[in-house]
Amino acid sequence: MKKSESVIEINKAMVAFRKEVKQPIKDKSNPFFKSKYVPLENVVEAIDEAATPHGLSYTQWALNDNSGRIGVATMLMHESGEYIEYDPVFMNAEKNTPQGAGSLISYLKRYSLSAIFGITSDQDDDGNAASGKNNSPKQQNRTQWASSETIGTLKKEVIAFTNLIKGTDKEAPQNVVEQKFNINDYKLTEKQAADALNKIRNNAKTITGGNNNA
Repeated sequence: MKKSESVIEINKAMVAFRKEVKQPIKDKSNPFFKSKYVPLENVVEAIDEAATPHGLSYTQWALNDNSGRIGVATMLMHESGEYIEYDPVFMNAEKNTPQGAGSLISYLKRYSLSAIFGITSDQDDDGNAASGKNNSPKQQNRTQWASSETIGTLKKEVIAFTNLIKGTDKEAPQNVVEQKFNINDYKLTEKQAADALNKIRNNAKTITGGNNNA
């Protein structure tokens, strides 16, 4: 970030701006993510309405980094001559087309302005669309690891099965049984642990002729 030697007047103006700015309404829908957000033009309108009377203005420009990502830089200015140039915000476009680049630039402009001026524009849903990502908590696939109780039961079944097959294979160690049922280090999901338990119990029934109560 670069700035003028003094930013006293900008700070004063921003305090006054924050007192007067009206948060725009999220009136544009994103059908893909089923959400609403504030379009760039409404963000600009809300900022200009409260910033201009206090001598505040800004300029933005697009650029690329060495990785080919698209970025937008923003400079906040005051009529006194003071300024703050914020570091660019970079993202990858979902599609390498003029339309994809334009969509991402619009999003980055809105994102940067909203962050600088304290505008609540959205929850980044349309930004996720621009970059091909969806970070909504509802969309994330969280791994459900097996509980300690399930793992404890599985270990007991492995030991019982190991003791069971020693009647036919005295050399069969426990780790061979674990490998047979893809257990290995016992770091399993709830589904993997349940599948392993079912396989062990079914094999035990086969060996005992269906009389195993383990």
